Amino acid sequence: MTDWLGKPYYSLDAYLKKTFGEKVYKLSLDGGMTCPNRDGTCGDRGCIFCSAGGSGDFAGDRNKSIPEQIREQKSLLQQKRPVHKFIAYFQAYTNTYAPVEYLEKIFREAISDEEVVVLSIGTRPDCLGEEVLSLLEELNRIKPVWVELGLQTMHEKTAQYIRRGYPLSCFEQAVNELHRRGIPVIVHTILGLPGEGQEEVFATMDYLNGLSISGIKLQLLHVLKNTDLAADYAAGKFEVLEQDAYLTLVIDCLRRLRPDLVIHRVTGDGPGDLLIAPTWSQAKRTVLNELHHRMKEEHAYQGQLLDEEKGGNTP
Repeated sequence: MTDWLGKPYYSLDAYLKKTFGEKVYKLSLDGGMTCPNRDGTCGDRGCIFCSAGGSGDFAGDRNKSIPEQIREQKSLLQQKRPVHKFIAYFQAYTNTYAPVEYLEKIFREAISDEEVVVLSIGTRPDCLGEEVLSLLEELNRIKPVWVELGLQTMHEKTAQYIRRGYPLSCFEQAVNELHRRGIPVIVHTILGLPGEGQEEVFATMDYLNGLSISGIKLQLLHVLKNTDLAADYAAGKFEVLEQDAYLTLVIDCLRRLRPDLVIHRVTGDGPGDLLIAPTWSQAKRTVLNELHHRMKEEHAYQGQLLDEEKGGNTP
């Protein structure tokens, strides 16, 4: 019997409670970096869906030090509820895109906080050189280090459209190098990308099932103001997913995914002041409740298709 704390999938919350004995909260940090897809190295306009905040619209103030950002965010969370353990999540832009000496300074500042139990680093697979990998391996001996890689899709045609800026082979190499060093990899995927239907999405899920990754984020495509994606949306080049269609797609993805993969996200958090579509995604609690209700009704669970292939039963 799989213990997912009552959910039909292996949620991040369940993993953290089982691993650390209590609920753990994320502190979203801004390390003051940019991205090779913005500074001219491989592009200057960023990914087509990325806001000016570089996916760090909820991160701390980059004009403040990492210890200051941590103190401020901890204080806000602890005003609402008793919180004792945190993940230091470097979220904004590409968080290994800086001299290794600087990276070591800010990462060590983060993990020096006694209440920080995990260091999570959002980055690109083309920004993981040997020195950076060695640093992450060293830090991982002190406290757990997670690396979050923004794959979005396995399909090269879509990757070119969204201006991802690196080939699939680069992603695979990064996953293998991190796995070899014992560093868990969480992969970001986007559901509802223009030109992709369920067949393409399922292919990405099946592809990731075969890799040495530890977790996955299933992110709803958001159209944000002042992005090139918003211009294509306004021109009628694609439509966003409605809630029912999205939930059906998420459930089918979960049924395909290995049961050991931690599901870090099943929807998204588009900033309210930037979000153009889909507006239904702002009611996140409602969306999650509907997902869980539907999965219960349909007797659906993570890894179900794999069990059926083996002739197994519900966990």
